Amino acid sequence: MNFELFLAKRIHFTKDNGDNQRVTPPIIRIAVAGIAIGLAVMIASVAVVVGFKKEVRNKVIGFDAHIQLSSFDSNNSYEATPIVVGDSLSEALLSNEGVSRIEVFATKIGVIKTETDFQGIVLKGVDADFDTTFLKKHLVEGQMIHIDPVTTTNQVLISRTTANLLRLRCGESFNAFFLVDRDVRPRRFQIAGIYDTGFSDYDKIFAIGDIKHIRRINGWDEDMVSRIAIFIHNFSDLDILTDDLYFSLIDKQDRLGNTYYIRSIKELNPMIFNWLGILDSNVWIILGLMIVVSCFTMISGLLIIILERTSMIGVLKALGQSNFSIRKVFLHVSFFLITKGMFWGNIIALIFCFLQSRFHWFKLDPATYYIDSVPVDLSWMSILLINAGSLGISLFMMVAPSYLITKIEPAKSIRFE
Repeated sequence: MNFELFLAKRIHFTKDNGDNQRVTPPIIRIAVAGIAIGLAVMIASVAVVVGFKKEVRNKVIGFDAHIQLSSFDSNNSYEATPIVVGDSLSEALLSNEGVSRIEVFATKIGVIKTETDFQGIVLKGVDADFDTTFLKKHLVEGQMIHIDPVTTTNQVLISRTTANLLRLRCGESFNAFFLVDRDVRPRRFQIAGIYDTGFSDYDKIFAIGDIKHIRRINGWDEDMVSRIAIFIHNFSDLDILTDDLYFSLIDKQDRLGNTYYIRSIKELNPMIFNWLGILDSNVWIILGLMIVVSCFTMISGLLIIILERTSMIGVLKALGQSNFSIRKVFLHVSFFLITKGMFWGNIIALIFCFLQSRFHWFKLDPATYYIDSVPVDLSWMSILLINAGSLGISLFMMVAPSYLITKIEPAKSIRFE
């Protein structure tokens, strides 16, 4: 067995008893606890931030899609200039390998009027190709609407916010009024279900219904829509795919002469995604602080262990052992302490993430954070990278205090044994 490793194991694993009890055990416990807490905080922080970003991002995408295609004249208005969707355009979009599916929809600003109250809404009309997965997840009452390709349904989904403001319930009907060229056009809808995504910016304005209503209100043809929602396989490819689609459609027009305009979800919601981007800076700050605290704890522990073993170091030097060899002994001891702390840190972090994902003990205000509890998203790659980085940095930081061994003189250190 390697001599340095053998001696390090004797120092770390051998326990003193009785009158020979040293100060090392409490120092070791403090150092291990520092590493464990620091690593647990780092893993939990990354899991929470990644989970938070993913939850908020998925809610925005659930309403708006990864990429939207509209008329160049529409900008961000809900009263959009219509575009014509033909088979050639759909095939051109789906031919891109990164695109998973497309949906069409139309929006129209209106007012819901009850006997006692009224509330402005945006009716989002969807077609038979609408994927209900997102809204089903957040449906709190009633059932999903069914969009038939031929017949028109009067059923709609409204948010819990709107239902509470207007004191409406599932199964009840209400009148909505829409303005077209100074002409008010009423429609009567029945509430099929009530959803609550916790994303107040969308919940307070959107009602989901049949796109055929908006086409009739606006006098559009059956192939006219406000926008095309484009969903992609991998969010990391968003910018590349947006550019590809933009340049592939920049010189094309529909039969009405409208120029196509491609925008990503980041461009449609810059404030939200800039805010989410700031969270990455917070994570790096937390990681840096935890590593610094853990390293200083370990440095203190190593220095005390070295000072406690001063006489042993003197004897080893007197027997001809080199400074480099003795330093390797204490670096091995540091490795044992760091890995022990990392083991417990991983256990603590995994337990926290499991309990939080299962029981949602830590709550958030949906009006501020768009979600009602602290989310966690833990990947094995993140754990591996954090552990590898922490181990490497911690061991590197142990090199400097190990130089204290070179200052110990055998004659003086053995004299005080």
